[in-house]
Amino acid sequence: MRKTVLIFVLMLTGIGIGNAQEPAKEAAQEPAKTAKAWTLSDCIEYALKNNIQLQKTRISRLSAEQDVLQSEAALLPTLNANTSQNLTYRPWVASGMSTVSNGYVQSSVDKVYYSGNYGLNMNWTVWNGNQNRNAILQNKLARQQAELDSAITANNIQEQIAQLYVQILYSNEAIRVSKESLATSMKNEERGSEMVKVGKMSKADLAQLTAQRAQDEYNVVAAESNELNYKRQLKQLLQITDNVDFEVAVPETTDAQALAEIPSMQSVYEAALENRPEIQNTKLNIQNSELSMKIAKAGKLPTVGVSASASTNTTTMSSTSWGEQSKNNFNMGAGVTLSIPLIDGRKTKTAISKATLQRESALLDLRDQQTTLYSNIENYWLQALNNQNKYKAARISVQSEQASYHLLSEQFRLGLKNIIELMTGKDKLLSAQQNELQSKYLTILNLQMLKFYQGEKLSL
Repeated sequence: MRKTVLIFVLMLTGIGIGNAQEPAKEAAQEPAKTAKAWTLSDCIEYALKNNIQLQKTRISRLSAEQDVLQSEAALLPTLNANTSQNLTYRPWVASGMSTVSNGYVQSSVDKVYYSGNYGLNMNWTVWNGNQNRNAILQNKLARQQAELDSAITANNIQEQIAQLYVQILYSNEAIRVSKESLATSMKNEERGSEMVKVGKMSKADLAQLTAQRAQDEYNVVAAESNELNYKRQLKQLLQITDNVDFEVAVPETTDAQALAEIPSMQSVYEAALENRPEIQNTKLNIQNSELSMKIAKAGKLPTVGVSASASTNTTTMSSTSWGEQSKNNFNMGAGVTLSIPLIDGRKTKTAISKATLQRESALLDLRDQQTTLYSNIENYWLQALNNQNKYKAARISVQSEQASYHLLSEQFRLGLKNIIELMTGKDKLLSAQQNELQSKYLTILNLQMLKFYQGEKLSL
């Protein structure tokens, strides 16, 4: 009976241990988590939050906001409190000597005495030709320009991300094509080895097939290296510094995306003139120069200011109490100041001339920005048009070369075609496939850029 109980307990213990180990085994067999696959939207959203250049532009914008607050506060009066505490020592004072302190005649034989002054001063510039109000407007323009600088940086980053992202997609497809070509080369090499054994091919021809297989292996490595390099550049743009594998989500790219209608260049340009931040920023420069001209011209106008003060003083040379002295010596005053500029060493005239030149320079900057914008749009438009036409031709070329190579492979197997013709056909097929991929992704990229310049979001 005891043995039976013992065996039963051991069985239960064994079951418990087995059940405890099963979760551990399951945890050990659980597959490792795969790296996040970044979409284009993910990359752009992450960069807009974490890119260091963008963060610096946000700091500049906050700094410009402080300038606005300071210039608005300059419209208000300034108020200052001041005090001075003085200790005086007279080692050889004459008996019965009278001393004048703070405007009062005081008799004392003290060698050491203490005095204090207390004051409150207010100054207010009532009018200075609206220089202070125009300075507020200038600082508000600077704040808007800081926001536009941030938008310009954001746009540049988004363009770079889109270009790198499409390059990664193209590299990914290039790897696939290169691996397919390598698989074909390996089959040809195996077939060649068999033909050498039966005497249907020379070892020299087999060596050429081996060389082609090695070249295709090199192409695969090169394509993978290009993809890794583009991923590295994209990670740097996103400010990612961890060791986690960086994977890009490969969207479904269709022929319709590459064959979509290309918007007219003029419509894209007109839309860009309205929404691109670099154009708006340059226009604000013109407004800023006009305000600088108003501020400079105000240097010829009078300035009106108001001031007021209150003060009192005390001294130990008086027997009167501190509170009584403060009351008796208390005085207040106010005044108005009118400053009329007469000769200022040509400062005002020089400021006006510089402001005029600044406005002319801002107008030229606007024309230059418009020219640059048009050139960028024209480049994207021409690239979209040319690559779309190339893609149409490349699709037909790939179909033709695929059919031709399939026929060549059959003829080579039957001994009707030599090794040179087979390798030439394979090279033509690989070249056609690469041309198709390149023109397809370049067309999609440039179409997206044109939409982006029209004010739409980048997406794939």
